[in-house]
Amino acid sequence: MLTFIGMVCIITLIHAQKFAIVDSKYILDNIPEYSEAQAQIEELSIQWQKEIETKFAEVEKSYNDYQAQSVLLPEEMKAKKEQEIIDMEKEAKDLQRKYFGKDGDLFKKRQELVKPIQEKIYNAIQQIAEDYNYAVIFDKAGSLTMMYTNPKYDISDDVLDQLGAAMGSRTRSQSSGSETKPTGGDRK
Repeated sequence: MLTFIGMVCIITLIHAQKFAIVDSKYILDNIPEYSEAQAQIEELSIQWQKEIETKFAEVEKSYNDYQAQSVLLPEEMKAKKEQEIIDMEKEAKDLQRKYFGKDGDLFKKRQELVKPIQEKIYNAIQQIAEDYNYAVIFDKAGSLTMMYTNPKYDISDDVLDQLGAAMGSRTRSQSSGSETKPTGGDRK
């Protein structure tokens, strides 16, 4: 009997919990600072990629020159040229790792530019959760699979309001799983 009462209490508590949904992709797409950060990251990425491609082109040119001249070179000179080419290739690969590797410059720049925006979003979500007593807020843009979401529980526009994003420029993609809705999830 005690187990049955405990189960009823737990079920009642679960049903009494309030929840909401956010679409972090939609939120990020409607924050100008995020678009600016993404553009800056893309620009750096292109610049660094060109620099790396130039380095590898130099390696390839040196190798082709070496191949053309190797017949005429003494063994000592061949070994020296081979080592120069190996060193050039290592330098190019090191530069590639420095820019694009795990914990590379691109990763650090992304952290520097995007992390503060993500923290603002998280803080806004947390504030809304506290203000309206939400027990759980799901992000439908993440890896969580949601087969259906009722737009009335989507508080993404409330998060944007909390962040002070302009209402008129907001765009919701069709792939987000819900249509544009007036702000204010079901807060009763």
